[in-house]
Amino acid sequence: MRELKGLLGLWYRELLVFWREKSRIVSSLFSPILWLVVFGGGMGTVSHVEGVNYQTFLFPGILCMSVLFSSIFFGLYIVWDKRIDFFKEVLVAPLSRVTIFTGKMLGGTTDSLIQGAILLSLGLFFGIHYSIFSVVAAMLILFLLSAALVSLGLMIGALIDSLEGFNLFVSFLIFPMFFFSGALFPLENLPGWLKFFTFIDPVTYAVDAMRGILLHLNRFPLGLDFLILGAFALFFISAGTWAFRKLK
Repeated sequence: MRELKGLLGLWYRELLVFWREKSRIVSSLFSPILWLVVFGGGMGTVSHVEGVNYQTFLFPGILCMSVLFSSIFFGLYIVWDKRIDFFKEVLVAPLSRVTIFTGKMLGGTTDSLIQGAILLSLGLFFGIHYSIFSVVAAMLILFLLSAALVSLGLMIGALIDSLEGFNLFVSFLIFPMFFFSGALFPLENLPGWLKFFTFIDPVTYAVDAMRGILLHLNRFPLGLDFLILGAFALFFISAGTWAFRKLK
């Protein structure tokens, strides 16, 4: 019972911090909408992809991009908490490191899901048609992607002590993960050497599944997308738990 109360307390704390930072919600939506309106709208006037307007084709990828950026940068709060010594108070609490990590991970995942749900609702303005199945399946994809990337961000935050070091390290990860995912273009005609990087990028399978559910344009079977996303989430959650156990 104590572990459960501690987990819920950590989750609720992250939710309160997120809710009080209204600017964080606005800024997290501004960049994706800018991509869709300016880049998607501009390219959509001259090109169609697989029979749909480019702006519509772009929407699932930008949705995953929004979750990617908000999730992995959640680990920055661990670095900040360590700098102001708040995290020391958490670590000395009578809670296991697994509980502390899980509470933080669920808090960050909830924050990213809220942002993703708001952006998902805007799909109506970009030619997306929803059903109950597509909404539930899309939220499940966002949950798996967010859980994996929040865990990755927390692991990096646990191992790195400086804000500058965190930003530098994450920059080397986040942009290749976005650009190799196929969020901006179809993957079919890529050269072989580039396809290798798309196959090892977990965001690729989130984008493919999201595009399949919303537009029926998936390259891989949906079951395979969910399986690989689940495997990546399990791997990063395990890695993040290990990193938290090493914290002093």
